Amino acid sequence: MHMERGFTSEEFEQRCQRIQKAMHNRDVDALLLSSEAEIRYFTGFMTQFWQSPTRPWFILIPADGKPIAIIPTIGVPLMQDCYVGDIKSWPSPAEDDDGISLVYDAITSHMGSKSRLGMLMGRETAIRMPLADLDRLRARLTDIEWVNMTTDVQHIRMIKSPAEIAKSRHVCGMVSSVFADLPNWVTAGLPLRELFREFKIRALQAGIDDVSYLVGSAGPGGYFDIIAPPDGRMLAAGDVFMLDTGCIWDGYFSDFDRNFAIGHATDDAKSAHHQLYDATEAALDILKPGITASDLFHAMDNILRPDADPDDGGGDVGRYGHGLGTQLTETPSHTIWDKTVIEAGMALTIEPSIIYGDGFLMVAEENLVVTKDGFELLSYRADRDLPIIA
Repeated sequence: MHMERGFTSEEFEQRCQRIQKAMHNRDVDALLLSSEAEIRYFTGFMTQFWQSPTRPWFILIPADGKPIAIIPTIGVPLMQDCYVGDIKSWPSPAEDDDGISLVYDAITSHMGSKSRLGMLMGRETAIRMPLADLDRLRARLTDIEWVNMTTDVQHIRMIKSPAEIAKSRHVCGMVSSVFADLPNWVTAGLPLRELFREFKIRALQAGIDDVSYLVGSAGPGGYFDIIAPPDGRMLAAGDVFMLDTGCIWDGYFSDFDRNFAIGHATDDAKSAHHQLYDATEAALDILKPGITASDLFHAMDNILRPDADPDDGGGDVGRYGHGLGTQLTETPSHTIWDKTVIEAGMALTIEPSIIYGDGFLMVAEENLVVTKDGFELLSYRADRDLPIIA
């Protein structure tokens, strides 16, 4: 199926208007952003050059109009094709002033002498500039009040447009097909490192732009680690293995995993897989606008830990899923404490996990988008029975 890449100018205009409305409500005169996800979200500036930590990048969103880019000269040709107004640049890296004077000039030219400047300061955000440069900027902006706009930006990003949802649906469908075909080529004797490499190759052949995240593990009866890189250990009969991948298409992620067994599986492993499926079903049964991320946590936790103390904060499990979009993980978090209200347009993962047998860990994950009446699965639903590769 052919899918259009990129977004229309109207899409970016609507995004900027939404944050500018939030700025107006908070009495914020401009918003300074320096991180990849936000700069890409509001301007469309997409490049792998972020992998280099050498150069800082900034956009300033004024009270009205298009964002102002303050960027290294090397990025100007690409930024000219993005949703920006003015572009200010400097040859970076610079020895003494790596763009901070330009940032200062942009801020002061769009704000009064005593104004309010928004930045991201909360959970799951980062300021991508040297701390010394931030200190220099703050020292020069003595009459500026700094305002935390994290909640406002994250809420806007959580609600996906139809064009964003289409990209998520496309990437999840391709990855689902790669997983569905996996039992046709995986065999005992295949080194785990080769399993990872072949999965990446097949994902790219399916049309994925990049497999930027692929983790997993394998072992007799189960696995203990879900974030480790692969080693040369060969798959063997009785192994349970898992692959968890974040694949990208046109800047949007899939993020789900699948479990398999080689030859045969223990009753404990089969039972754990059943519990994870049932926990996922419990979350899907209640999933609709108006519930909270915490409600999703409790629905799954009641299946996975029916005897747990409800006041233990969730124990060691952390969370049972999260938001999804231009980043592998986004807000909200399905935790005992996250009271974010679920709304139509949110792209989410449902990710229960369980400890079983001799301390083995098993994780399951699905991707979906919330609709006005419920949800649409983006990943192809895993079977309740643990797949066994003959």
